[in-house]
Amino acid sequence: MALDINEDNLKHGLLGLVMALVEIIRDSLKHQARERIKSGILTDAEIERLGGALMELDTAIEDIKEEQGITESVKGVRDGLDEIVDSVVDRLINPERWEDEVEQ
Repeated sequence: MALDINEDNLKHGLLGLVMALVEIIRDSLKHQARERIKSGILTDAEIERLGGALMELDTAIEDIKEEQGITESVKGVRDGLDEIVDSVVDRLINPERWEDEVEQ
């Protein structure tokens, strides 16, 4: 059976995956920024610079997704990753459900 790979779909899929990972890293950076702000270790000027940099990053990510036409691809990857993470977390929180699945 021959595998028919459409080059455009492959590019969009790969770029969608890369951008989804960039978004995850951005989300992590935002979380860390919030924690640093809450801790009080940043000056007002540093908070302003940090906020500006994160807003520029948001704009750049959205521009790339729009220019490349991959907004839906990225959303699909993110949704899929969210489902996987939810499943893993559920298995950690509810190990008895996982044991039942293994026994079946």
